[in-house]
Amino acid sequence: MKGYKDITGDGGSNILGQVAEQHAKLQGRMEKIRYKIAVLSGKGGVGKSAITGNLAAALSLDGYRVGVLDADINGPTLAKMLGVRGQRLRMSAEGVHPALSPQGLRVLSMDLLLPSDDAPVDWKSVVQGESYLWRGTVEANVLREFLADTVWEDLDFLLVDLPPGTDRLPTLASLVSLSGAILVTIPSEVSQLVVRKSITVARELPTPIAGLVENMAGYACQNCGSLGDLFPLGNAERMAEEVRIPYLGRIPFDSRIGRCGDLGVPFVSQHPASVAGQAFQQIAVRLKEFLGIGG
Repeated sequence: MKGYKDITGDGGSNILGQVAEQHAKLQGRMEKIRYKIAVLSGKGGVGKSAITGNLAAALSLDGYRVGVLDADINGPTLAKMLGVRGQRLRMSAEGVHPALSPQGLRVLSMDLLLPSDDAPVDWKSVVQGESYLWRGTVEANVLREFLADTVWEDLDFLLVDLPPGTDRLPTLASLVSLSGAILVTIPSEVSQLVVRKSITVARELPTPIAGLVENMAGYACQNCGSLGDLFPLGNAERMAEEVRIPYLGRIPFDSRIGRCGDLGVPFVSQHPASVAGQAFQQIAVRLKEFLGIGG
C-alpha cells in the first residue's frame, strides 16, 4: 500500500488545475461588475439584510444595474425580502442565472436552492445526495461557487449580505477585490462593541471602509413623521468619529420596513417619501460619493 509520501504531484487529480480554472472563472465574472460592496456587522439582529435589500432597491431606482448575493448560507432571508422566493433558477451552459426581482434586482440566495420551505441548510438524510453539511471552509467554497458559477452579467453594483461574525469579511475579501465595506450597527452599546471588532478586522484588509450605518435609530411616527428616541441618538456617530470612518447615516425604526420585507417588496420603493425611505436614499447617495460616482 502506498502512503502519501509515495505519491508524486497531485496523484493525477489535477486539483491545482481545477482551482486555477475556478479562480479564473470567478475573476471573469467579477470583472463585469463595477462595484462590489460588502454589508456586514459582526453582530446579528441589526438589520443587515433589510439594509442590503433597501440599499440595492434605492440604487436600482436611480437607474443602476444591481445584483444582490445573500451570503448567509445557514439563515438566508433576502429571497423572501426581495420577492423572489420560490423562483426556479435557470441553468445554462454559462452557469446559474440569478432570480430577477420585480424591481429588476438580480438575486442569488441559498434559499432558492433548498428543497422545501422548512428545510434547513444543515440537515441529515439517509440518502447521501440529499445531505447538506456546510461548515467552516465548506461555507467558503459555497460562497466561491456562488460568485464564480452565477451569470451576474454586466452590473454596476453587487451587494453581498454577510452573516454575523467578524471572520466573514476576510473570507469574502480573499475571493473578491471589494470596492467597499458598509458596517451596520444599532444604537445600543452591545451592538457597537461587536461592530468595533469588525472595524478592527476590516482595517487589516485591503478593503476600503465605506462607512457606518446606524439602524433602528429612533422611532418614526407613521402619522406625523416625527422622530422619538429609543436610545440616545448620536452614539454611533460619535463611534464613527472615534474610529475615523465615514458615518453614512441613521435609519429610524419604522414597522412598515418589516411588513414590506414579509411581503417581498423593498420598503424604499413603496415609501420613498417617508423619513426612513429618505434615509435609505441618502445612504445610497453617500455611498456613491465615497466611490466617486457623480449624480
